[in-house]
Amino acid sequence: MLTYEYSQPEDTTMQAPTNLNGDLLILLYDVGRHMRTYSDQVAAKHGMTRAQWVILSRLERQPNISQSELATLAEVSPITVARLIDRLEAQGLVERCTDPDDRRIWRLRLTPAAAPVLREIKEFRQCLSRLMTRGLSPAVIDAKATGLQQMKDNVTRQRRTAAARELVDA
Repeated sequence: MLTYEYSQPEDTTMQAPTNLNGDLLILLYDVGRHMRTYSDQVAAKHGMTRAQWVILSRLERQPNISQSELATLAEVSPITVARLIDRLEAQGLVERCTDPDDRRIWRLRLTPAAAPVLREIKEFRQCLSRLMTRGLSPAVIDAKATGLQQMKDNVTRQRRTAAARELVDA
């Protein structure tokens, strides 16, 4: 039998009505799944995968990140990142550079050849954003973004609390 721990928030004044909780979770899951599926299709038309696009986008925002740090951020195993980087390196889009302080660490950098791909990714993200927010006012979009950020923060905090408890109990 599975058990779940949930820390009750201090402020319960902003709780969603209980009859919406299940539907909200399903809706969030469905929106994410549709975004991923559509992104997979578009990336495939460009001869790449969504995972490769994610890696390139992260490297654009955080140049010289290590493979290990990238795996942590992407919440995947280091071997998964290594394989993705292998493919991107073979395409000439990414290069591995040794860390000047620790030869065991690979620092990742985009090559100039990645620039056109990054432009395609940026154009797609803008298109997807326009598609997803069509018919929504800026105020509604801002409110949804604020609410989703709070949800993310809540779940992240809960995960960290649970992980800290596991360390203490070990």
